[in-house]
Amino acid sequence: MTTTAARPMTARLGYVDNLRILLTVLVLAHHSALTYGALPMWYWAEPSESLSGLALMAFVVANQLWFMGFFFLLSGLFVPGSVDRKGPGAFARDRIVRLGIPLVVFWLVARPVLSLPTWPARQAQGESFLTFWFTAGDPGPMWFVEVLLVVSLGYAAFRALRARSAARRGVLSGAAGLSGAADGVVREAAARPVTFRMVAGLVAALTLVTFVWRLAVPLGTYWTGVGLPTPAYLPQYVLLFVVGLLAARRGWLTTLTVRQGRVALIVAIVGVGPALGASALASAPDAGVLALVAQSLVENVVAVGAALGLLVLFRERFSGQPAWARFAAQHSFAVYVIHPLVLVGVAVLLSPLVVPAGLKFLVLLALSVPLCWGAAYLLRRVPGVARVL
Repeated sequence: MTTTAARPMTARLGYVDNLRILLTVLVLAHHSALTYGALPMWYWAEPSESLSGLALMAFVVANQLWFMGFFFLLSGLFVPGSVDRKGPGAFARDRIVRLGIPLVVFWLVARPVLSLPTWPARQAQGESFLTFWFTAGDPGPMWFVEVLLVVSLGYAAFRALRARSAARRGVLSGAAGLSGAADGVVREAAARPVTFRMVAGLVAALTLVTFVWRLAVPLGTYWTGVGLPTPAYLPQYVLLFVVGLLAARRGWLTTLTVRQGRVALIVAIVGVGPALGASALASAPDAGVLALVAQSLVENVVAVGAALGLLVLFRERFSGQPAWARFAAQHSFAVYVIHPLVLVGVAVLLSPLVVPAGLKFLVLLALSVPLCWGAAYLLRRVPGVARVL
């Protein structure tokens, strides 16, 4: 009996790029909801405790359960093939350019501009504008780029060490060296169907690691040194990035069945309510261990279910890419980088508008989505920018 190795993905997959577009729009919606909801954690906030403000807060909490972890999974899908083509060293240099430069530019330019509303108060305390410029605010949503750069470089280092180990074994074994075992190429595993047992094992692993991690890094922790607003979710981000790596190497995307996708999506949707309830219980001052375990379990059920369900749904129903989708996918990373400037600028212009929080959220989002893609298009036309964004 022979098996066919699953090659790592090297070509773009339309439905994966379409998922990136969806998630990028969700990022804009997430931060628009933070602008007007009952959870004011954004550069410009007009918090509301009204019913619609509370609904926006619930939307933010529900999003947080899964969508950034899914971003990391999608980001991991094309990494193995990229390392195969370029080698670990060239891949690492490329990641530093493609992720590091936007991170540094955002830190030096966009971050202080977004923090300008706090300048009068800091000036009144005797702070110089130069000190303000280099210390005010944090990288905001660029924390994702920061963490993605770290895990990508970690994978490149792993591949480099693995290749070096293989080379040493090849030197010690002349036959292996002659057969090419020391060429540093990772051998792909045979395609293996995804089973519900594998999915349950992933959820169990995520639950255990998340629970243990949150004993030291509880929800609500903020790491000021690196500007990471959600370090409590780091296990989900890292493990789902690894799942993306393995899915690419082992061909899992093609082996997921429609039934698995349907069940996963239903479970994720049904699980949102219990996940919000578990979060409320676990946030109580007297929350016990069982409440923390339940919270970790239900939110990871939602995260994994949403990821698997949407992957299958988009693979089966939304795999085509008309011209507008190709345009949107090509500019989605640039949109992610610049969207805080657009959202805050539009929100400032809308500040005199007195309407319910929910309606203002919809107006902000409706205006900002096309403006973000338009600004991204113009920015990428600047010579050299498209190389990075």
